[in-house]
Amino acid sequence: MGAPADTATGTSNGGSAGAGGTADRQLTEQGRERKQQLVDAAMELFASRGYQATRISDICADAGVAKGLFYWYFPTKLDLFVELVRTMRQRLRRAQADAMDADAGPVDRIRQGAEASVRFIAAHAPYFALIEVERADPAVADALRGGSRVYLDDVVALVEEAQELGEIEDADPRLLALGVLGAVSSYTNALRSGHVDLSPDELAPFVGRWVAQALTG
Repeated sequence: MGAPADTATGTSNGGSAGAGGTADRQLTEQGRERKQQLVDAAMELFASRGYQATRISDICADAGVAKGLFYWYFPTKLDLFVELVRTMRQRLRRAQADAMDADAGPVDRIRQGAEASVRFIAAHAPYFALIEVERADPAVADALRGGSRVYLDDVVALVEEAQELGEIEDADPRLLALGVLGAVSSYTNALRSGHVDLSPDELAPFVGRWVAQALTG
């Protein structure tokens, strides 16, 4: 559960903004593939060059798409960045949901979600490294802020459920949820920077247990 404060993670409304964006029309299968090609190319270029240094023409060349076609899908480069964040946020939340046992208690689901988050973030390290760098850029800060709220709200709901069952102390659920997100973020940052000598599959259960123990005391 959680990601580096986006991290990840998207805007609260999702989809591209502005006139001509794809949010207002249906795409064919080929159109969806072309759009995803642009998003995938942008993620690689943003990660290697940075957001500001990457030009639309660079993205189009890398994706093998004509520059004029870019504007059919995205009014601006920022709209493409927003779509990239939204897409990764959805993938992370899907990975978390797939890892959670619907019949398990809320603390166990928080643990399972934390483990899934560690594995996902490790598997997509270039994207999350990009997010850490670009969060200081005012041009993209709003795109990242919405995703952070989504992750936090997900954990808050589980913490409140656990508190109703008496599994977690009666403390501010948002503060506790922030601790969960902070643990996932800190450990995955340490893994990415080489300060943790463990594989993602070794680190994930450690973080899950750490979070569960911290919440239950």
